[in-house]
Amino acid sequence: MNAGKLDEIVARYEAIGREISDPGVIADTKRWSALCREHTALSPVAEKYAEYRRAAADADEARALLGDPDMKELAEEELASAKKRMEESEKELRVLLLPKDPDDGMNVVLEIRAGAGGEEAALFAADLARMYGMYAGSRGWKWEELYVTSTELGGIKEAAYSVAGTDVYACIKYESGVHRVQRVPETETQGRIHTSTVTVAVLPEAEDVSVEILDKDLRIDTYRSSGAGGQHINKTDSAVRITHLPTGITANCEDERSQTKNKEKAMKVLRARLYDHYKGIAEKEQADMRRSQVGTGDRSERIRTYNFPQGRVTDHRIGLSLHNIADFMNGNIGGMLDALRIADTEARLGGEAE
Repeated sequence: MNAGKLDEIVARYEAIGREISDPGVIADTKRWSALCREHTALSPVAEKYAEYRRAAADADEARALLGDPDMKELAEEELASAKKRMEESEKELRVLLLPKDPDDGMNVVLEIRAGAGGEEAALFAADLARMYGMYAGSRGWKWEELYVTSTELGGIKEAAYSVAGTDVYACIKYESGVHRVQRVPETETQGRIHTSTVTVAVLPEAEDVSVEILDKDLRIDTYRSSGAGGQHINKTDSAVRITHLPTGITANCEDERSQTKNKEKAMKVLRARLYDHYKGIAEKEQADMRRSQVGTGDRSERIRTYNFPQGRVTDHRIGLSLHNIADFMNGNIGGMLDALRIADTEARLGGEAE
């Protein structure tokens, strides 16, 4: 444990505490808000280090009493207790000092695409969208549909959703990858089990300042959306497709009747895709950057299997199987997400030790 680094953090924490009480700083709303955020971010480390130092002081006092025959037994108990508290605090401090993913506090654009398996893959894509939507609701997050391309049977060919709330990306970033389902489709008359796949991408929802998009780099095409037909058919060119010319990355939306709203939603998706694109390039260029064993970016990686006949959900990255598939598909995925986060933390701690 780097005591020097911890002392610096505590010194900064205490200095900010004094600053945010200064009337002159309080009058500068922007600066005061920034300092408050930094103070809040440093608080867990400062408080945990204070616990560690209290335990260390208790250990020193206990050692000083070991030479007293009348106090030796009590001192040994106190020393053992203090050492245990020190070990626990040190372990928690190592976790708190791990480099933070700067995207963890971001909202996300969640993309879902049907893969191999035809209509059954599309139906499972709809099931996953429902699962994530229910989980978002249980967390109090805002869930907004950006676009959905549906099939006649109610499946999803591809869709994108905006998910906004506290630490959304930190919670669900491990969901990126290929999700495999094994079950008997509703359309199967022979009772045979089919295997299908769906790809999920969790993209940090970049703010305007996160990625620069120049108007001259965009081509915006409008077209008539494929409505439901009859009285609901869209008779105007309200659908929008935006192409970022330097990268060729596109985003489209035709769900809204308003061209302006479709453009806003398409830009939100495009901005997230571009941020993800440039982030990936930056990570590849940093040769010393280690990827965790859990992984959050390879969308070709098969990460999980949903076996309905056996009622089992298995995450292949951490070897965890849960036998509650019905609850899982109803949005009760927190246990799996917690296990992935813990495995990632342990992998990163192990990497630091090497």
